[in-house]
Amino acid sequence: MRPHVTVSPDEVEITAIRAQGAGGQNVNKVSNAVHLRFDIATSSLPEEIRARLLQLGDQRISKDGVVIIKAQKFRSLEKNRAEALRRLEELINRVAAPPKARRATRPTRASVTRRLEGKARRASVKAGRGKVGE
Repeated sequence: MRPHVTVSPDEVEITAIRAQGAGGQNVNKVSNAVHLRFDIATSSLPEEIRARLLQLGDQRISKDGVVIIKAQKFRSLEKNRAEALRRLEELINRVAAPPKARRATRPTRASVTRRLEGKARRASVKAGRGKVGE
């Protein structure tokens, strides 16, 4: 089971912006989309979670270590705010559990034999494509 980490609301900066895309006359006058910014370095998250977040190759994390999430799925500002916070917590909870250490294993004798037989079969097919000798 993964540990559940919550983010305090005062560490998150939420800005209401206009949503993109089609929406008729309403989309041009109402700011219903949400732009969420969360600075990893200044957050109260444990150090190991912050380090794993910064190492994560997610496009939502900028080079400065700021998580930027844009939510515009719903027509309601409150629903978009909740969606952005949910996505932020999902991102943090994904790295909350420490990664499992990899145990080095060796291939079985049967798998090595199968691989070598496949290579020999392929080599004989390719050898048959050469020039015909005298």
